[in-house]
Amino acid sequence: MARFFMSFILAKKLNMSQLFTEAGRVVPVTVLEAGPCKITQVKTSEKDKYEAVQISFGKKKKEFKVPINDYQPGQEIKVSDFTPGQVIDISGISKGRGFAGAMKRHGFHGAPGSHGHDHPRAVGSIGQRFPQHVRPGLRMAGHMGSQNSTVKHSVVVAVDPLRNFLFVKGGVPGHFGSMVKVMATGKKKEISKVFEYPAKA
Repeated sequence: MARFFMSFILAKKLNMSQLFTEAGRVVPVTVLEAGPCKITQVKTSEKDKYEAVQISFGKKKKEFKVPINDYQPGQEIKVSDFTPGQVIDISGISKGRGFAGAMKRHGFHGAPGSHGHDHPRAVGSIGQRFPQHVRPGLRMAGHMGSQNSTVKHSVVVAVDPLRNFLFVKGGVPGHFGSMVKVMATGKKKEISKVFEYPAKA
């Protein structure tokens, strides 16, 4: 079965919730329905020019670039492979926000509210005489969100093997019902420190 530092799984984002410790402290969590997933294909460097494990969850299939020695097609990956305190990276497609202006999309401050400005949320200057065209990559209004996003160094707070639930600290990319990839980083935190509040400045 998968070792600790190789844990990975496909999951469905369910909802946001909170868990309480025995001391009465609260931690915000996202509930993920994680698997069980089946390994559908093991890609090797000899045949496919790279090593990866392809797993399926429902109709979705995703690849994880991990050492392939421990895995065989048909093998199941379950939520029980994860443990509380495990540090993970979570990848998914962020929420689409439609067409957004530069202030919302890039965090621009906008023009001053006085001195006759009639377009305080406008993007402002977008170039100069040379090269007489808009430079590639210039931050302007446009489609916001709906792109690959990864939350790094999230922490597994609790695991429910009976319902295949994974409780992770904080937020997760994407809308409710979307698929995310959960990948262990090989690090672990003491679960007591996960519930500690940050010190106030």
